[in-house]
Amino acid sequence: MKILLLDTSTSTCHISLVDGTNVIIAQDWEVDRQLAKELLKRIADLLSLKGLDWTDIEAIGVFEGPGSFTGLRIGLTVANTIADGQSIPIVGSRGDDWADQALAKISSGQNEKIVLPFYGSEAKITSPKK
Repeated sequence: MKILLLDTSTSTCHISLVDGTNVIIAQDWEVDRQLAKELLKRIADLLSLKGLDWTDIEAIGVFEGPGSFTGLRIGLTVANTIADGQSIPIVGSRGDDWADQALAKISSGQNEKIVLPFYGSEAKITSPKK
């Protein structure tokens, strides 16, 4: 089973594609405010490097937080949309071993259908400077 693992909680985005527990391919990159613009392309490019396409993804595991408000919002929106569009399971996890937790949830048949971000605290909304 090919599973997409995604962590967009920091300025370094982590994308992995695993088959069972074996990593097929992984990529980290510094997003530098380009996450919304580049995330789908980066996933597509990663799949393409292994001769795969979107329909080869059978499940998605995501880091749900805590972390960057914007990074989590963008990453989870993309992951939830892919899961819904492909009718595949999606699960979220937290902690240092989030990927192992996500893989365990998926292998046990769990499907959260929608993963919501966990920010760790209330969002800090600042007022405009002008």
